[in-house]
Amino acid sequence: MKLFLGNKAYSSWSLRGWLAAKHSGLPFEEITVPLYDEDWSNRREGDEFAPSGGKVPILWDGEDIVVWDSLAIIDYLNEKTESTRGYWPEGLAARAMARSMAAEMHSSFAALRRNHSMNIRRIYPPAELLPEVQADVIRVLQIWAEARARFGGEGDYLFGDWSAADMMFAPVVTRFITYSIPLPRFALPYCQAVISHPHMQEWIGGAQAEDWVIEKFEGPIEE
Repeated sequence: MKLFLGNKAYSSWSLRGWLAAKHSGLPFEEITVPLYDEDWSNRREGDEFAPSGGKVPILWDGEDIVVWDSLAIIDYLNEKTESTRGYWPEGLAARAMARSMAAEMHSSFAALRRNHSMNIRRIYPPAELLPEVQADVIRVLQIWAEARARFGGEGDYLFGDWSAADMMFAPVVTRFITYSIPLPRFALPYCQAVISHPHMQEWIGGAQAEDWVIEKFEGPIEE
């Protein structure tokens, strides 16, 4: 398998697809494609990016299977590894909620995405949130709290064990940390568990090692 990714510091959808690939336990070649550099427009028109319309992540499994979009990659790898790896929690009710949360993450929270882009290498001082961003944060925390209360049990993650739901919300956790967004007490250990997950630590290390800087994703630096 080959997985094409954007910059690890900035590409939230790449992070989701990469977490899914790592969770599979299957070997894959990781190819990082610098976003928005001088060759970006030409590169994304190449044959390997054609199925996704030039977007990352995109997963090739051999020569004839291609999967793009992070949620589709999760579902493909879940099917490919069904007998050995679980991406969704056990129990019909838990799976129903986890899938619903992942789908909502996939389609919603535009204000949070637009105003607080992912930047793993930065931590900014607290600042007042726009009302629409605050509404997104409240909704995220609401569904996190419900998942933890109903299905978290003694585990560290939304549904106890690490799952596709956590993979989908992992970039949100990094945003909460990067922008010093105040969180209720219940959310702090969850965020710490996500950041401390071995796969997340590997990704963060890769982001820290990158040389690329994309100015439009860099906010003001505190003097």
